[in-house]
Amino acid sequence: MRKSADIFLFSSGACDRCRPMKNEHINPKIGYAYVVLAALLWAVSGSAAKFLFHQGISAFELVQLRITTSAFVLLLFFALRSPSLLRIEKRDIPYFMILGCVAMAAVQYTYLLAISKINVAAAILLQYLAPGFIAVYTVVIAREKVELLTIGAVVMATIGCYLVVGAYQMDVFSLNRTGIVSGIFSAVFFAWYSIQGEYGMRKYSAWTVLTYAMLFAALSWNIFYPPVTDYARSYSPAEWFWIFYIAVMGTAMPFGLYLKGVAYIRSTKASITATLEPITAGIISYIFLNEVMEPLQMGGGVLVIASIIALQIHRPRQQKVS
Repeated sequence: MRKSADIFLFSSGACDRCRPMKNEHINPKIGYAYVVLAALLWAVSGSAAKFLFHQGISAFELVQLRITTSAFVLLLFFALRSPSLLRIEKRDIPYFMILGCVAMAAVQYTYLLAISKINVAAAILLQYLAPGFIAVYTVVIAREKVELLTIGAVVMATIGCYLVVGAYQMDVFSLNRTGIVSGIFSAVFFAWYSIQGEYGMRKYSAWTVLTYAMLFAALSWNIFYPPVTDYARSYSPAEWFWIFYIAVMGTAMPFGLYLKGVAYIRSTKASITATLEPITAGIISYIFLNEVMEPLQMGGGVLVIASIIALQIHRPRQQKVS
């Protein structure tokens, strides 16, 4: 990263005890594996969320429950197992506040708002404009050189995602402006979270970055949305199971794995790889909900997978976040 970006985030050098592993640049396939697993977990949690919606839990209630529960689980786990990961410098608190209160909290809110206003498929499509925003930032703001292959992969993955979610159907775009704007902002905030998370890992562990981002996101969400009513509701054992599953396996784990992947392959390539999420969601829907994918949707899946394979085949020089 350029020095100006470092100054924007941190005023001191990297923290040796929290740097990513020394060999992370040796095998970038590990980074792709982390992001692929994150995409899988995000997709699976969607089916669990659908079950809870059918039980009468609103999207806003669920996002508060999962962010708050996820923050509590992460904080408790690392406080008991690795307290050193929770040590941060006071001067870096504003960074974590912005990452959590703005990026993490906002991406959750805008995505849910988009879903509430427009078709879910269109909301997914809009959020996966994020790789394009990251690529633009990398070139225009960070002044880094982006390979032509990476640009092609961004375009290919975006087109593939467009096809996978069935956005070519004209009725998908019978949308209102609020939904469209919210969906675009969800992509912007997801891109921002990816980029800011990458910067944070120049000094701290991916799990440190995630824990504090989730903690500040939970604080901000509970300030602006009444916290007591959702936890005071009477949930069945099955509902509590899926709430906990979404908080841990659908939020804490995939966001952590995604950041770990960013440490190996950088935010641009990680965001492209994460477009496997709608493909995985389509496969899950096919298996469990008997939803058949059309030929164009399957073709879109092939494009996304091809873009990821292309990135892995051509790896001239991996840059590790250190």
